[in-house]
Amino acid sequence: MITLAKLPFTVPNTIADELTRYSVSTTWQSHFNTLQYRGEWTVLPLRTPGGADCTIPDLMSERAYADTKHMPHFPSARELVQSLKCPVQSVRFLNLKAGAKIKPHRDHELAFEKGEARLHFPVVTNPQVEFYVEDTRVEMQPGACWYINANLMHWVSNMGTTDRIHLVVDCLVNDWLRDLFDRAHKQMKDDEVDIDKQKQVITALRLQNTPSAIRFADQMEKELSKLTS
Repeated sequence: MITLAKLPFTVPNTIADELTRYSVSTTWQSHFNTLQYRGEWTVLPLRTPGGADCTIPDLMSERAYADTKHMPHFPSARELVQSLKCPVQSVRFLNLKAGAKIKPHRDHELAFEKGEARLHFPVVTNPQVEFYVEDTRVEMQPGACWYINANLMHWVSNMGTTDRIHLVVDCLVNDWLRDLFDRAHKQMKDDEVDIDKQKQVITALRLQNTPSAIRFADQMEKELSKLTS
């Protein structure tokens, strides 16, 4: 699986200027998951289900993703989003304030291999920002485009004296995005094995009680014993 990747993508350098101009006239919203961080972590939503100016995900919503009232103030960000030739879902600025920390967590099923990719476009940062995916520190600089496998454990600390702001875009994987990832600088690891699920499959095969099913169950059990020994 891909744990992280730096994608060959050009990012407009005017997004930071647009952000500076607009931030003085609007109020950012606190991230809804207050148990997940310490300090201040705020959100400016640019694209949400139905274009609602809200940071709380509506998991039951059937509304299509649409631009919020904030998007017209960011023509460079809108140009970037439109240049992504894949289905785009959530788009938002995430501001991790100086001294704030996002605790270790996983966003389940949010991974390239699961059909969805979270892209980070750093806008404002500082050298004291520490962004980890498992045991790897990812140093994200403005102008770059990074993918992180959010299904893996990750966390962020901003020990600097300035804010850290990323434009974060969630995309659905298609052929265009696969081609982009093929040309990316990637870090890989072996896929994690769901041991409980493997045991359930083995049990189901043995219940079939056919020669081929039993042989397959024996093979799976042998491979599983190597992983757990």
